[in-house]
This record gives sequence, structure tokens and C-alpha cells, in this order.
Amino acid sequence: METIVVNHIAKSFGETQAVKDVSFSVRAGEIFGLLGPNGSGKTTSIRVILDIYQPDKGNITILGGPMDEEKMNHIGYLPEERGLYQDVELTRNLTYLATLKNMTKEEIDEILPVWLERFDLTEHQKKKTKELSKGMQQKAQLIAALIHDPDIIIIDEPFAALDPVNTQLVKDLLMELRDKGKTIMMSTHQMNQVEQLCDRLVLIDHGTVLLEGSLKDVQARFATNQVLIQTDSELPEILPGVESIKEEGLYYRLTPADGNIPRQILQHLIDQKVGLTSFEIATPTLDEIFIKVVSEGRNGNEENI
Repeated sequence: METIVVNHIAKSFGETQAVKDVSFSVRAGEIFGLLGPNGSGKTTSIRVILDIYQPDKGNITILGGPMDEEKMNHIGYLPEERGLYQDVELTRNLTYLATLKNMTKEEIDEILPVWLERFDLTEHQKKKTKELSKGMQQKAQLIAALIHDPDIIIIDEPFAALDPVNTQLVKDLLMELRDKGKTIMMSTHQMNQVEQLCDRLVLIDHGTVLLEGSLKDVQARFATNQVLIQTDSELPEILPGVESIKEEGLYYRLTPADGNIPRQILQHLIDQKVGLTSFEIATPTLDEIFIKVVSEGRNGNEENI
């Protein structure tokens, strides 16, 4: 089920066109990555989805129809800029924000301690927001976005200021919510988190879509026939069928010569009695794909992407 449908939206501010033509859809039970460099139109697109901005053209469908006040109560939003009141203690902050989502005091009193415990904030609940570390504030902001059990979760840079332990905590939580059928749209610059979490993604720049699809399909689209190997042997300077050998940390990257395929390279290595501890076809990282697509788009090659 498609719970968010973005249909050819555009938005300008004076002479600046922040979004030119963006379309994509997000389904229930998936984590969807909204990616793009700074100034690409991501935040404007999110604000159009949330009905903060009205699009100049195009439309948004949320949970089967246009946005209304009732549907807003089914959305949890984590902005990149923290929105907690700095001079108010944590529990009062979160209680107030929960009431804005139509939660009763009884509901809040029941569920808030559970969230504070999960995020290891119980002993800090009486502190003012400004007395909390940046990581603690990020976790508090996540609670504010999730406490009302929303059907749609839109999160902008969810891992900002989090240490590895808390990053894993949030990742586990997002996967848990996805498995419960929640719709999760995540905007982040951390491509490694997208690779680990996102089922599908869209990449936009200068307000237009450059790339869309499942992570698996996107990586397959940019795959090469290069291979990565680990070996406990000395590699010969020249290998039959190999155009170049590049050392990359614990690995060697082998680029086949024209007409050769990875299986032939493997056979050549065996014939040369090279002891292999691993052999794999090199999959391009999302960082590499991101840089390639954005660079080509900015060089006027959008039609070839």
C-alpha cells in the first residue's frame, strides 16, 4: 500500500526554484531513503508533504487522500533542527508535544516512562533541555516524533550527534517499526546507514529526481565487472586477463581486460596458484553511486542517468 504519493511537485521562493519536478511514492512496511546533496530540494519536498508549504504545481496524497488535520496526528516528524524548548524540563517538553498529537494525560503518563527507559533518559527527565548533551537531545526529539505511535514517520538526519551504541539503538528501533508496518521516510547524508536500512530510495538534485529504485536494483545498475580479492600470496605483477591491479587496504581490486569476465579471472588466479581467502564481484557503494550520479547530473547528463 502506498501511503505517501508525491506527484510532480514544484515549489519556488521568489526567483529561486527549490523543487522543479519531484515524484516518488513510499509504501507501508518499508524504510525509504530521500537522498540528495545540500540544497537539492529534500527539505522543501518534506515540508510540502507535511503541508507546511503548498506546492506551485503537483499534489501529494497521504493515506489515500489529501492531507488534513486528522492525518497530521498519524504522522511523526523528526526535523534536522531540534524543536525542543531549551528552558523547559524534558518530561514537560515531551508531555506538551504529545498533547499536540491528541494524546491524553493518562496515555502520556503510561507510555512516556517506557520511551525514557528505552532511550536511557529516565535519570535525566527532570533536566532542562539545554542541560542535556546533543545526543540526549536527539534521542528526546525522536521520542517526541514517535510517542503517539504514528503510521507515517518522516525523519531528517536521525543519527545526528549519536554515538555508535545509540546509533545501533535507533537502527534497531527503525527496523522494528518497519516490521510493524509503519511507513518510514528517512533523509540522511550517511550513505552507510541507507545501505543498511533502506528498502528503496530516491536521489534528487536541483529539485529533480536523478535516480529511484530499490537499493539492490540501484547497485546492480551501476555494477562493474571488477573483482575484490584477499590473498595470503604475493600477486604476480601481471595476471592474464587483468588490465589493472589496485591495492585497497586488505583487498586488491582487479579490473578485467576487455572480453574477460570475473569467472575467467578466478580461473587465472587458480592457474597462477594464488592463495585466495576471498573473491567477490565488486559492488559499488552508495557513496560512489551518489557522487557519480550527482556529478553527471550537474554536468548536464541527466538524460543518461
